[in-house]
Amino acid sequence: MTAGRHLHVNGIDLYYEEHGPADGRPLIALHGGLLTAEMAFGTLIAALPPGRRVIAPELQGHGHTADTDREFRIGHLAEDVLGLLDHLGIERADLLGFSLGGYVALELAISHPARVDHLVLASTNYRPDGYHDEIRHSELHPGSTRMPTERDFADMREAYLAVSPEPDHFDDFAAKASGAVGTFEGWPAEALHRLAAPTLLVVGDHDFVRLDHAVEMYELIPDARLAVLPRTTHMDVMRRTRLLVPLLEGFLPSANA
Repeated sequence: MTAGRHLHVNGIDLYYEEHGPADGRPLIALHGGLLTAEMAFGTLIAALPPGRRVIAPELQGHGHTADTDREFRIGHLAEDVLGLLDHLGIERADLLGFSLGGYVALELAISHPARVDHLVLASTNYRPDGYHDEIRHSELHPGSTRMPTERDFADMREAYLAVSPEPDHFDDFAAKASGAVGTFEGWPAEALHRLAAPTLLVVGDHDFVRLDHAVEMYELIPDARLAVLPRTTHMDVMRRTRLLVPLLEGFLPSANA
């Protein structure tokens, strides 16, 4: 692992970490909303076989990356990651996106298909009604077991306070990010049908994402695979390393390819 670094791109100071050899096949790991790279991928990266170069940025307002007055939009986040690829001299990369990071990965694959080799979308929907109603309207479904637990929310806050350059901004940023994601309209079905990258869809059986919606995405994307993780909530998906590592290693090209 290399030490974390900041890159000034598109008006923000984007933090990113690198794990593994510099000459390994690049995998860009994009975390979920209100998570840090370590929270989302620390256990998974440690469990991957050696040889893969994993690059994990922290998106606008997350972790070590400060928020700005810039509007929080999926397109902006995708352009930040594209700027990181340009900075690192990476022409094509495999992408792994979880939740919010899945939106960013999907936007990159749609808008810049030449830059994406293989695509892994974990707990990712492509339009708002792909989420269960109890997630879209959580105020009407108190106590839903699909939602993050109180401990999960406390861990998110604790991780933010530990590394953020603006620790007093957590509540305001959480509202800003949640509002942006809540109003995000997604993509038309035709955009998924045009995806060129081989795609692995991963969803928990008790996830935010409806299973029939995941199947719909599987049927729309020309070269897709679908994995449903048993007894798995949204927050559990990236924790299921014993299931994820064989899936990723079976889907992604060799780390030295």
